[in-house]
Amino acid sequence: MARVTRVLRAAVVLVAAAIVGGCTSSVVPRSAPSPSAVPSSSSAFPPGSSASSAAGWSASATPSPSPSPAATESSSAPTALPSSVPPGSAAALLATLPIKGRAPMTGYSREKFGPAWADVDHNGCDTRDDILRRDLIDITYVPGSHCRIASGVLHDPYTGKTIHFVRGETTSLAVQIDHIVALGDAWQTGAQQWSAAKRELFANDPLELVAVDGPTNEQKGDADAASWLPPNKAFRCAYVARQIRVKAKYGLWVTQAEHDAMARVLASCPPGI
Repeated sequence: MARVTRVLRAAVVLVAAAIVGGCTSSVVPRSAPSPSAVPSSSSAFPPGSSASSAAGWSASATPSPSPSPAATESSSAPTALPSSVPPGSAAALLATLPIKGRAPMTGYSREKFGPAWADVDHNGCDTRDDILRRDLIDITYVPGSHCRIASGVLHDPYTGKTIHFVRGETTSLAVQIDHIVALGDAWQTGAQQWSAAKRELFANDPLELVAVDGPTNEQKGDADAASWLPPNKAFRCAYVARQIRVKAKYGLWVTQAEHDAMARVLASCPPGI
């Protein structure tokens, strides 16, 4: 009887082991998902964008400053922002500029080019002070500021004079920042078709700006090279060459009279300017 009992117990143990073993083998551990299946929390482009669209706004050798929030004029066909000046001499670039008639001034205002002297490069200083710092020598700053120029000396390229600049309500205008290609001229040769962002960028581009004698700048107004050239003849080659490079960079055209005036100046300039 005892022997039968032991046999029955052994059978029960074997059956139980078989049941447990079968249950264990049916439980398959869940493996961790592969890295490719895990959404990245820091993708290269935001949702809905693409590498090709982002590449269109990639930085160039000379980073283009971002327009200020004020430049939000809508456009059904956004204007491409310029990257750099095309290579070549001024004479070679002049030959590439389209020659067209002057468009009307209809709709023009300074505000179409954004606020005067915005901080488009986000360095904490407005564009006027950036250009004063670049073009003046022996500068001092307003106490407590790393931007605002209190005084300095300008060797004026337009007149050849030396001007001692002192910031003040009645003295600051002695030195003004000129747009090499006047904003009114730009408006009549293509800029009225631009986006607000491109116009603001143009108006604050250091290539397009120079510190000069205030009264002489006011005499220039919105004139192009056919109507006005700096009194300092030694600067005319550099002046016209800069105008051509600015127009080439931004895709502006020239009038026939303007083209011919530029060509006459370049004819007497050093080779390769």
